[in-house]
Formats: sequence, C-alpha cells, structure tokens
Amino acid sequence: MYILGISCYYHDASAALLKDGIIVAAAQEERFTRKKHDSSFPLNAIRYCLESEGIGIDAIQYVGFYEKPLLKFERVLYQHFEMFPRSLKTFISSVPSWINEKLRVPRMIRKRLKYGGPIFFIEHHLAHAASSFLISPFEKAAIVTVDGVGEWTTTAFGMGDSCDIKLMKEIRFPHSLGLLYSAITAYLGFSVNNSEYKVMGLSAHGLMDKAQNPYYGKLCKVMDIKEDGSFRMDMDYFIYHWADRMPSQKLCELLGGPVRKPEMEITKRHKDIAAALQLIFEEALTKILRHAYKITACDNLVMAGGCGLNSVFNGKILRDTPFKNIWIQPDSGDGGTSIGAASYIYHTILGNKRNFILANAYLGPVYSDNKIRSFLDEHSIVYSEFSGRESLIADVARLICENKVVGWFQGRMEWGPRALGARSILANPQNPDAQELLNTKVKHREKFRPFAPAVCREDAQIYFECDQSIPAPTDFMLMVYPVRKAWRERIPSVTHVDGSGRLQTVNRKESPLYYDLIKEVEKRAGIPIVINTSFNIRGEPIVCSPYDAYKCMMGTGIDYLVMEYFLIKRENNLAHAWDSEKYAND
Repeated sequence: MYILGISCYYHDASAALLKDGIIVAAAQEERFTRKKHDSSFPLNAIRYCLESEGIGIDAIQYVGFYEKPLLKFERVLYQHFEMFPRSLKTFISSVPSWINEKLRVPRMIRKRLKYGGPIFFIEHHLAHAASSFLISPFEKAAIVTVDGVGEWTTTAFGMGDSCDIKLMKEIRFPHSLGLLYSAITAYLGFSVNNSEYKVMGLSAHGLMDKAQNPYYGKLCKVMDIKEDGSFRMDMDYFIYHWADRMPSQKLCELLGGPVRKPEMEITKRHKDIAAALQLIFEEALTKILRHAYKITACDNLVMAGGCGLNSVFNGKILRDTPFKNIWIQPDSGDGGTSIGAASYIYHTILGNKRNFILANAYLGPVYSDNKIRSFLDEHSIVYSEFSGRESLIADVARLICENKVVGWFQGRMEWGPRALGARSILANPQNPDAQELLNTKVKHREKFRPFAPAVCREDAQIYFECDQSIPAPTDFMLMVYPVRKAWRERIPSVTHVDGSGRLQTVNRKESPLYYDLIKEVEKRAGIPIVINTSFNIRGEPIVCSPYDAYKCMMGTGIDYLVMEYFLIKRENNLAHAWDSEKYAND
C-alpha cells in the first residue's frame, strides 16, 4: 500500500511517500525549484517520490494533506472581520491566493496529479504530532507541538499510545510562541519564516541572564505566562493579526527604537533583545513541558512544530524537565507534516500497526556514479576518480586536516533543514580561521553565525556536556550543548561565543562513509570532529543535484568537491566557461 503525504501553500512545501507504513522517500520542493522555502504545490517532490519507487500515481491508494483548508480559512476570515477596517488591505491582497489555490486543494491534487482516489485532510497540529510520534522509537510518549499557527492552534500537548494520538489541550491564535519569535525576528531586521535560527544564534552574543538583561523585563510585558505554561499575549504590541507586518509601533517604543533595517549594524541592543527573546521562549516552553509531564506521567517526549528546531532550548530539555527521553524528527517544521499526514492515515485512520522507526534522514534523491560521470564529462569539468573507498577516505581526511574546505556530496539527500553528511560542507574545526573563512568566502553570511561540529556518537561525551540518550536527537543536529572547557581552545571554529556547539552525532550503522571519514580525521588530527555546515550559500536551498553542487563550489571559496568517488578541484576549473543558464536543468 502506497500513501502520499503533501504539505504546501504556506512555506516549506514537501512530499513524502509511505509503502506499507515505511517512509521510502521524502523531500522538500525547494531542493528542486531552488527557491528557498518554496510554498508552491510540490510537483517536483512528488515526482521524485514516485520515480524513486518506479511507480505512477495509479499506485497511490490514499493522499494526505497537512491541514484543513476550510477550517484555516474560517480563522483567516474571523481575524480580518474582527480587525476591520484596519485589516481590509491585507484581506483583499490575500483573497486571490485563497480562491485560486488554498481552497482548491482537492481539485489541485486531482488535476495536477491525475489522481482519483481518496484524499484525507489532517488538522495541522495533528499532522505535526503524527510526524514525530508515529515514526519515533516510543510506544508511548507525551507529545508537544509548538509553531506559529495551524488552522487555529498554535501550541498543543497530548499523548501518543501505539497508533493513537490524543491532543488534550491547546492555545489558539493569535497567542503564539512561534509568532512572538517571528515578530522579534522581524524587529531585528531578519526575514520571517526563514531567519528565526539566526536570532537564536545571535542570542548567545547577548546577556543570557534575566537579572542583567534590560529587555527581559520589557518582553515580560508582552506575554503573560502562567505556571502551567499557558500564556496570553498583549496584542497591542503586534499587528500580524490584521496586517502583513508583525511588530506594532508600541513594541518598537518598548524596545527602544524602530525596526532594524537588514543591512544596518547589529548592536549590543539587538543582541540583548535576541537574548531576552530566547529567555522568554525557554521559560514558556519549560513550563509547558513540565505541565505536559505532570498530566501524561510519561518519561518519553516527542516534539514537533517549527519551534522544535530551536536547538538551543532542546539541549536543555532533559536537564530542566522531568522527561527522561526525547525524540524530534529531522524536519519538525511544516515541511515535516507531509510525513505526518501520510503516517496518520496509515496507522491511526486505517489502524495498521507501527512497523517503522526513522533511524536516519537520508530520504532524498541519489545520483549514481554513471550519472555523475556523465554530468562531468558532458560539461568538460576537470576531475579525478578515487581508486576505492579507502583512498577516498584517506585523501579527503588529508585535505580537511590541511585546512581545505570540502564539498561533500554522498548518497541520498537529507530530509529536513540540516545537512547531515550527505549534502555538507566539511572543514577542520581546529583551524582558528575556519569560521571566518566559511562565513565570508563560502557561505556569504553574517559573521556571528556559528558552525556545527560533527562527532562520532561514542565520542560525544568526551568533548560535549551532552545527554546520554538513546535515541539521540543529536543525530539530526537538533541539540546545542556546552563544549567541555578542556576542548574549547582545540576546536575553536565549532565553539560558539557562549562555549556551546550544535553537534551532530554520527554512527557507523546509518552513515558508514561519513563516520569512517571522521575517524580518519581523528587518526591524523587527534580529534574525531569535523565542521559540518549545509552545502549552500546564503539565500539558497541545500544542493540537491551534481549541477547544484558544482555551481555552488564554483561560486564560493570551496576548495574541493567530492561527489561519490569523483574529486573536483575548484582551482583546476577556474578557466572553464560555465554557462549556468544552459545547464540549469541538468
């Protein structure tokens, strides 16, 4: 039985394919269209999923969609009517997309896919809950979902037991931790639904002490948080419930100035505001989790929703709450709901027993040696070929230890926003200049942004003050932990300003080549850690195809590109005339 899950028309459109309950393929639409956070109907991602199994749309028995459009439209109408006439302009501008797309999802699915079977619409936060619980290692778990907003719900918690999911309590729009985070993101001059993680990284540069941070008390005026984690926001500080902007003039006055323009200098004030936001966010979520534990009396926790990507908070959960085990899927944001919709249909609606645990994130396209060789030859790209696996590992480890920057393109592309050793840029964490080099000459991004350490799982406790939990959410780079003080000077380029690192643990069973490469680096440099950052530049999605990878290398300071068993040196191809328009569809 094949079931197709679809998420689209807000941000991070995606598709996922289940075969008899097992996720066999999943990908975000952005990877194919090269439009970051592409929200359009995920035709390319669906096509990939079907082609990966060698099937057509006739093989699909059910399609699941990640929300209920009519229920969401009810909320949109309500909020605009309530705020009329201030909301009129925004309402008029939003109506065409609802009439042409969002309310025509069934018709769009049937027309674009030529599909005639049943379509199920799963409530947004239920799709979030299913996306983590039903593919988790836990038979029972407390479930907490937190994001901007679904149909009405912004925060919910409940219980998962076998194939059943029950969401017990919720907080509704306009009161939203996710939208609070987005509003401050906008105030600090970053893009909403795209750059919240930048604010999370910036927070470490500010005062992470409630007593010392002058903006923590100010933000406490914005949100009233109760001991059970329930909260209400003072909506006088926001305008997102009726306009296409987020902070109000009152919020700007509270925080001491106008919205920062994107290219303006980031000052100490901005850093302290980011820190205050993170403090408020952590305080609210900690209370929610403690209350969820009290109600469910379950040691296991799964989280979903975009706020589940706040890795700074995630690393504190087992320390600051009674939960003993935690699991978060690689894409807990809206992109991950396509997996949730499909899994909910198979297990909860149809009643099939759970038979799958998501052990790795490698669910995307793979390119054979023949395809890569053909691409290189057809475009006259200068390359060499490794003689075998041992040669590849030894040579690439040597390059990393020589402080070269390596584009690493291996196997199936990762699912979710984190590069996990399939479409990664690798470098030497012991090189003190690596962070500045990568930010300025490779990633073209803000200098305050940290880089992640990838470490072999059994070695993680040596270098990081991390949880000894199995399963390990760190496999998906979803947790930030302190770097042990004895090692901070040895690995400066993955040690953030506050002494932390967002680590990825690597185990040999799921990532044998990547694991062995890191072990080879240890033989040469003494430490089983490499810098792992996503294979892309600022403003672009992670690379998907050989074309994407080569184009990214040639437009940056990446020294070498390793695609399966092929090695491409950037310096050898600088004179090569690369017509990006001509080969854009390769």
